[in-house]
Order: sequence, then C-alpha cells, then structure tokens
Amino acid sequence: MKKVIIVFSILILIGCKSKNVVTTTEPEKAKIEKLGLSEVNESQKNKAYELGKRVLMTCNTSKFKPFNQSEATESVIKNTTEERLTKTCTRFRQYYGTFIDLQLVEIYKNNFDGTTIFRYKALYTKKVANKELRVSMNQENKVSSIKSLDWVTPFSMK
Repeated sequence: MKKVIIVFSILILIGCKSKNVVTTTEPEKAKIEKLGLSEVNESQKNKAYELGKRVLMTCNTSKFKPFNQSEATESVIKNTTEERLTKTCTRFRQYYGTFIDLQLVEIYKNNFDGTTIFRYKALYTKKVANKELRVSMNQENKVSSIKSLDWVTPFSMK
C-alpha cells in the first residue's frame, strides 16, 4: 500500500510540474503626441470639422446625410445611423440645449495606428454643457471614429 501511495505521489508531482510558459511582450503602448494646430493640413482640419459638425447638427435639424465611402470607414458608416443619432440627440438637447458650433482645441497623432485625433469643444446654448467631440481620421483621410465625451482638460485615450 505504501508503494502505491508513493507512486501516486510521484505521478501527482510530475503532473503538477509547472510548464514552461512562453511569454510574449505586449506591443508597445501607442505613442500619442500632441501636434500644433498649424502642423496639420488645413484641408484635413476642415474635413474633420465638417464631418463632426454634420453629426451634431443632426440634433438641431433631425436630418442626417449619411457618410459615404470617401468620407468614413465602413464601421463608422454602419454605426452612424439616423436612428442612433436621434436617440443621442434627444438626450443631448434635453441636457445641453441646442448645438451651436465646434471649437478645435487640440490635435494629437497616434503613432501606433497612424490616426490623427481632433479634439473639439462642442458648444451648446446651455452653459452647463461641457462636452467634447473627438474625430479620428485615418491615414486615408477618412473618419475612423467619432466619440462624444465629457470634456476633461488632460487628454486621455478613453
């Protein structure tokens, strides 16, 4: 009986032996650098402004001209629908009032994926509104994401 217990103990120890785990390092975190407003092409700034404003103007007009293939990526086109915007706009109008305009505050370059991130302060009629519209443009000069966030002075990639 002792021999059986010893054999089982040895088998358990062999079975529990830690395996060599190959660890791969995570890709280096995306390096984000702040650009000066004059460092970015004027046409790219205008395109980001116009497309961002088109989304928020939907809140005032209840009409949205969908993005096309030359303006946005497929995922942005698919996710930016009039129905989804209407839901968001109803809440925004209630809390912040009527959308007035966008004010470009900062531009960042994401060197990991090559996107340019435009940070706009969204101006509304109610002074309690402190919202940000973040428009990301990819290397093909297409909108790759549009986000509305609460304005936070230090930039962070949420």
